[in-house]
Amino acid sequence: MSQTAQRRARFGFAALLWAALSLPLQAQTDRPAQPEPPTGRSDKTLAHAQRHMVAAAHPLAVEAGLKILDAGGSAVDAMITVQLVLNLVEPHASGLGGGAFLMHYNAGHREIQAYDGRETAPAAATAELFMRDGKAMQFREAVAGGRAVGTPGVARLLEQAHRKHGRLPWALLFEPAIALAEKGYPMSRRVHALLLREEALAGEAAAREHFLNADGTPKAAGTIMRNREFAETLRALQSGGADAFYRGAIARDLVAAVRGHARNPGVLDLKDLDDYQVREVDPLCAPYREYRVCGMPPSSSGGIAVLQMLGMLSHHDLSALAPGSVQAVHLLAEAGRLAYADRDRWVADDRFVEVPVAGLLDPGYLASRARLISNERSMVKAEAGTPPGARLVHADDTLEEVTGTSHVAIIDAAGNAVSLTTTIENFFGSRLMVRGFLLNNQLTDFNFNPQQDGRTVANAVAPGKRPRSSMAPTLVFRKNGDLHLVVGSPGGSRIINYVAKTLIATLDWNMDIQSAIALPNAGSRNGPTEIERDTAYAALAEPLQAMGHEVQLVDMTSGLHGIMRAGRGWQGGADPRREGIAKGR
Repeated sequence: MSQTAQRRARFGFAALLWAALSLPLQAQTDRPAQPEPPTGRSDKTLAHAQRHMVAAAHPLAVEAGLKILDAGGSAVDAMITVQLVLNLVEPHASGLGGGAFLMHYNAGHREIQAYDGRETAPAAATAELFMRDGKAMQFREAVAGGRAVGTPGVARLLEQAHRKHGRLPWALLFEPAIALAEKGYPMSRRVHALLLREEALAGEAAAREHFLNADGTPKAAGTIMRNREFAETLRALQSGGADAFYRGAIARDLVAAVRGHARNPGVLDLKDLDDYQVREVDPLCAPYREYRVCGMPPSSSGGIAVLQMLGMLSHHDLSALAPGSVQAVHLLAEAGRLAYADRDRWVADDRFVEVPVAGLLDPGYLASRARLISNERSMVKAEAGTPPGARLVHADDTLEEVTGTSHVAIIDAAGNAVSLTTTIENFFGSRLMVRGFLLNNQLTDFNFNPQQDGRTVANAVAPGKRPRSSMAPTLVFRKNGDLHLVVGSPGGSRIINYVAKTLIATLDWNMDIQSAIALPNAGSRNGPTEIERDTAYAALAEPLQAMGHEVQLVDMTSGLHGIMRAGRGWQGGADPRREGIAKGR
């Protein structure tokens, strides 16, 4: 190790020790600024930074990540710490029991890496996993318990990313979360509000003890929460790496909880954990206006769908339209219909079905799809197209996704960037809590009925298969190759529309990242045109209906986090619909 590297490591060690000691004291005395319940809003201000920045779903996670960056850590180092703290303070959304997609930019080499840490179906899973007596199970029947638990990917993803892009020692990145877990952190109002709407959690002993009072009511917002079991889990990974999660006592406890569930057992096995691998995949990139937009390939549909929407909308002069105008929302909804139709027909885990990725993003194909968009009338329902190179071998398989997900955006002092979308699928996942963390219910992202019109659907359950996702961590580059924007969101299948909205707002309407994120949500998933209720866009319902749209006013609780180039520095934004922040130095 060089003398410079040694000094950096010593400085990092001292700074991290300070962070580990100071974080819990701050957590016990401070409260997140203006946290909000799931459908509430709190104003967020545009953040500025000259060196580095973190945007994530909870202030304590952001502060922990910043201290890693202050200590000389890389964007990936900070991401690891942020994810581990989020597991504590935003436990319903992501963590070691789930999976994630990571887009990473290496500024030194000007390279983009994409990592698929999505959960996989156990080897014993069958296409009929969610069928009962020849009929698809109800979601509520399937979600709670062991049946829907897929092999988690987060721990292996964190380790693999650190090996390639980490700067500080692995063990040090765990200290902030360990300290918070042992010394305490306040339950946020958002977690409390979600618990008020949650019923299945009370049926799972470990989760009930952690989140609920003895009388079954949710612990109050501001209650100092401790999670010593999770601290022990983190110490095991701290010293033993991801193998401590996928092999040994933690793995045995995880499998026992899944297979031994009294009402809804699953089929996860120790070998599933031992065999799990993160996929390093080629990012999908395409031009949009004067920019290059890059996203995740399958098993996520998010990258393809966002790039398709942009490709179709590139044939319209969106810069001439006002944000929030009837015509702008109309075009966004129509492009969404076409992209979601293709998504439902063609996209799933590309190791199991043939996904015509190149054809779906072919400029000529997207131009032909764009010609289906009328400026005057809605098409109401789009049909999937036949992209170049496609062979029709499976059926259209529309599926609703739910939204226990989080997004993290980070830029470090060297200009490296992370766009991470991470999830346990439903709020509170499977409700199974093991070793201090909740397990995912990710297998419910597969289609419950594997057959449609006599053909197998693309997103049917299969051993080792990754369920289709809509997560869309995104990086945007300028014409000269410089990084311009990092963005992503939770939100189930609406993620695609949330991210597309933010890209259009920044790239076409020249909005700052905070204003773009705060812009009301609207779009279509090839069904009704959805408008975010209780926003200025609600006034668009009547003129859109006059154009043939079936309009629904709904809660659209995105959780967008983004960082955008601003001169020689950066600007950051956090979604006003949730409790996250953006902050930098």
